[in-house]
Amino acid sequence: MSMSMFSKVNYSECIFVGPALKCNVKEDFRKNYLVIFRIEWAIAQVPQRFSAQNPCTSKSTCQDCIQTPSCAWCYDPEFGGNTRCFQPAFPITPKEQCRDDYVFNPDNVMTVVSNLQLSKAHSKGSSGGYHWGTGYEGSWNASESWESKGSSMYQQGEAGQGSGGQQIVQVAPQRLKLQLRAGQSFSIYMSYTQAEDYPVDLYYLMDLSRSMYDDKEKLSSLGDQLAQTMQNITSNFTLGFGSFVDKVVMPYVSTLPEKLKRPCDVCVAPYGFHHHMSLSTNTYLFSRMVKQANVSGNLDAPEGGFDAIMQAVVCRNNIGWRERARRLLVFSTDASFHYAGDGKLGGIVKPNDGACHLSHEGYYSESSYQDYPSIEQINLAVKKNAINVIFAVTGNTIGIYEQLAKHIEGASTAKLEKDSSNIVELIKNQYEQISSSVEMKHNASSAVSIRFFTKCLNATGASVNTNKCGNIKVGDMINFKIDLEVLKCPKLKKDRTQTIQIYPVGINESLIIDLEMLCGCNCEQPGDKFYEENSPVCHNHGTYKCGICECNPGAFGRHCECNADEINNMSLNKTLGCIKPNSTTGAECSGRGTCICGRCDCDSKSPVENIYGDYCECDNFSCERFMGELCSGETHGVCDCGVCKCKPGWTGPNCACEDSTAGCYAPDVIGGEICSGHGTCVCGQCVCENTKESRYSGKFCEKCPTCPDRCLEFRDCVQCQQYHTGPLKDPDVCSANCTNVPVPIAVDKVEGNDTNH
Repeated sequence: MSMSMFSKVNYSECIFVGPALKCNVKEDFRKNYLVIFRIEWAIAQVPQRFSAQNPCTSKSTCQDCIQTPSCAWCYDPEFGGNTRCFQPAFPITPKEQCRDDYVFNPDNVMTVVSNLQLSKAHSKGSSGGYHWGTGYEGSWNASESWESKGSSMYQQGEAGQGSGGQQIVQVAPQRLKLQLRAGQSFSIYMSYTQAEDYPVDLYYLMDLSRSMYDDKEKLSSLGDQLAQTMQNITSNFTLGFGSFVDKVVMPYVSTLPEKLKRPCDVCVAPYGFHHHMSLSTNTYLFSRMVKQANVSGNLDAPEGGFDAIMQAVVCRNNIGWRERARRLLVFSTDASFHYAGDGKLGGIVKPNDGACHLSHEGYYSESSYQDYPSIEQINLAVKKNAINVIFAVTGNTIGIYEQLAKHIEGASTAKLEKDSSNIVELIKNQYEQISSSVEMKHNASSAVSIRFFTKCLNATGASVNTNKCGNIKVGDMINFKIDLEVLKCPKLKKDRTQTIQIYPVGINESLIIDLEMLCGCNCEQPGDKFYEENSPVCHNHGTYKCGICECNPGAFGRHCECNADEINNMSLNKTLGCIKPNSTTGAECSGRGTCICGRCDCDSKSPVENIYGDYCECDNFSCERFMGELCSGETHGVCDCGVCKCKPGWTGPNCACEDSTAGCYAPDVIGGEICSGHGTCVCGQCVCENTKESRYSGKFCEKCPTCPDRCLEFRDCVQCQQYHTGPLKDPDVCSANCTNVPVPIAVDKVEGNDTNH
């Protein structure tokens, strides 16, 4: 049954939350549709339950069991069956059945934390379909119906404000809590609308090298026209202005004393970036600032525009970017750009730190001390601050900037006339293109799969797998069905909770999902009723957890009833525990050993070919081969239970891959570490660290946008240890808080290391 079956319901008064439907319609309609939808959802959530092969019976622990889709675990202490991990919907014999009170089968659960009503969400342009109406808070799981917990139409501080003072909301819902099991897809619903009269911030960043002199004059005369054009789009419009030239060092500018003062007849002293005017509604001030800003001169063709973009993006308070507004950064130039690494030409080797460094006069103070930002740094800063960059460039450079825009989220390119006479029309057209489309992105880790489905504005069409829609007008509403799936459970517990942000590109609004991955069982943790170390149930030789015994070293058997001394006693030939779960033959020890005291004593074909494992299921001769040799030969690796264990210098499933680390060192970094010290080298490629505190990326794990600043981390301790100042200056407080920070050693002179120059 398709979603089109719901077309008779008035969707403007309905709420879909996962499989739950809540409508302000007649009760008999609501019941019928809810039953139909719940059946569809239940079928979708149980793929392959009745397949020929049961995936549950081979799982020997509760944790492994619930990480397998459709499986449940029986922790009944009186359970008499053979397999505690089972499929609830699969036919089970009376002997194998588990009492309901002892079944652990966690459900996917969703709780709506914040769901403010969309601004202008009910216009004629709405595409229909699943619909968020009044704000609700509640939760859903697979076995219960929607539980309303009261409405929450407006919450202080959750949304921006329009010119009339009312809150503007373009994304709904705003926050959810999810508990998801691995391997099970779960659907949520999200809506986006382009609100009427949404605030717009436009910061004009202009190249003021000598060749842009006529452009500056034209822009100063068009300031009022630009403001009037944008105010026709929104009454809540602000305008700001900044300019750039290049770093004031050779070979970018001439450092002759007279050239540093006046590079040309109409020029002022060169500079990197100058913030002239914060975002304001004062168009007269904008025109005056542009007119007063004089051009300067430099030597080489590329300009220092990347320095200017970074400062204009990250200096939010200085520029005046508003929290809830569509932010436009118009970058105007007739030249190409310098980027990370070019600073070495001027002896600048300190990487760009991506931080704000504006002086009281509005100049970029680190221009001559930090390298240019990289393209990826620009992209990360733009994404973090939700800014749309418009590259307004002349025809001779537009090809370069079109390639650049592909690597910066939300960026676009437009052709600027030689004297910038078309700048007003250009900005208007680019804004219309940006605001008439929506593209959804997310920041989930690789452990979580997220897919988007939508009809866009085609109310009668089928949903397609896409995160983009175009031709959107004010009042239109776009509905997305978002499928989430935990692909694998992270090994570390702290990584099993994530905060995922799903957001429209260039809009500072998003759906926040607090995700908890259901990957473990409480009965496997100390303190639970069904967890007991050295338990009598396990003959005091093991830990009782979730209904089974985990034996201590030297003990074995289902209840740890056997020990090593009993192996030689052939009279204790118990078959219990010698038959591999889900065995198709039922043979003891896989037919390759003898069962002694509930444990398999495996046969060996020869000294070369060995058989081993709890059920003699492993051997050292059934691994992948390469060129006819097991694990590529003895010099490459050995076979261990069907998997090649490679020797030093080799890797891969058959150990045929040379484990060279040469490709894991960043080029041009003398004395660098493997994968920049933040990853491991696997088959010549870096696999980066990924923790909650820091997520490294890049070919050499050289990027880490989430890492804290190390100087700030140690500052307070260094101050109190060395100078007895700062917030920790009290000796006792300093000692208590800085135990892991070595006491710095004061020196009169620091010797530089010139080996890298």
